[in-house]
Amino acid sequence: MAQPPRITTRKRKIKGDGAWAYAFIAVALVVYAMFTAYPVVSAFIISFQDYKPLGSTFIGLDNYKDTFGDSLFWKSVRNTVVYTVLTVPVALILSFAVSILILPLKKWLQTTFKAVYYLPVVASGVAMSVVWLWIFDPLPSGILNQFIGWFGMDNRNWLGTSATSMFSLVLMAWLSSHGTSIIIYLAALLGIDNSYYEAADLDGASFFQKLRYIVIPFLKPTTLFLFVTGIIGSFQVFQNAYLMTGGGPDNATTMVGLLIFNNAFKYFEFGKAAAQSLILALIIAIVSFVQFKFAGKDVEY
Repeated sequence: MAQPPRITTRKRKIKGDGAWAYAFIAVALVVYAMFTAYPVVSAFIISFQDYKPLGSTFIGLDNYKDTFGDSLFWKSVRNTVVYTVLTVPVALILSFAVSILILPLKKWLQTTFKAVYYLPVVASGVAMSVVWLWIFDPLPSGILNQFIGWFGMDNRNWLGTSATSMFSLVLMAWLSSHGTSIIIYLAALLGIDNSYYEAADLDGASFFQKLRYIVIPFLKPTTLFLFVTGIIGSFQVFQNAYLMTGGGPDNATTMVGLLIFNNAFKYFEFGKAAAQSLILALIIAIVSFVQFKFAGKDVEY
């Protein structure tokens, strides 16, 4: 028995809509293939070569062997891990605390504070570095040296000594670029139903009890997301180290991202840089998997 014309027409319409859907996502797929998939595949191939623009030589695993035997690579990994451990948890705590403080404010005040905290995110990294170089100026005119001078402490060369250079980069991370996390936390906080707070008020719950039993559990998915993306970002840190210290002194602030950049564009060891970038990607993937495996056990999305 033949199908009614109405059903056939509907099927044709669905097929037509599907074709348009593929047409719309084709642009995104082409951009992804050109600027993500192709560079990754190229980096994988280059990592097995002594790469030169006008001719390359296949050298197998030599780039990986050189990387694992390079003491500077392991020092950069250690520096990156230290930077990550010191910055990511503190950044989350600060963002969460600021979000809690902004939440009770009126709508226009919330918008104002969100804009103020987000401004450093959209500001030029070079411009922000110039401000921080002024703060860390080793001369008595440096803002930080003026501040410690009020307590009778001597001037310090914050970025020029191994003892304080890493702390300077960590302090810079603590006091800037929390805008994205604050906005995400605020959105999550505004999504909690007021009925939970009202029930807690009827039970006589204190502020910290509400925080412990309502806010923190509801914000677990958001915290996990920010924690994972924060670690990924800190493992890829490049701009701060490059602009503020150049990796010095004595490679005390050389991060993996900066080392890869130097190998590729300073020493023109593209094959070694490609191998190191793939190793870094593998480290990030393993760390992210472990985070989701253990920290995300009781998280519901």
